[in-house]
Amino acid sequence: MSDIHQRLARSAFRSRFRLGDKERDYANAKGRGTILSHAEDFVAQRLAPAQPKNDGRQTPMRGHPVFIAQHATATCCRGCLAKWHGVPQGREMTAVEQGRAAAVILEWIDRQMGYRAGAGPT
Repeated sequence: MSDIHQRLARSAFRSRFRLGDKERDYANAKGRGTILSHAEDFVAQRLAPAQPKNDGRQTPMRGHPVFIAQHATATCCRGCLAKWHGVPQGREMTAVEQGRAAAVILEWIDRQMGYRAGAGPT
């Protein structure tokens, strides 16, 4: 388990998130590559700008596996990214920071789906 996932597991709020049957079915139907693409798109559109629209309220709590993962991994808003991941608010996220956020999201989804780390379905 990565360091960030160990720290998040100690948070009562973050550790309560789980994928439901609907989100698992969606992830299975779309495939790991598509889910990663969605994570990258959501991070780029909703988090990467220096001043994201509706920051702090831009990530729904349900409806997509990535949304749930964002709350579980503290990649849901710029405040959480600053607190948990050290990504400063008020400036655009770098490509590396965006990639790390998407990777943390996908790792959490992989764990929820029962995949070996980074391997996808077995």
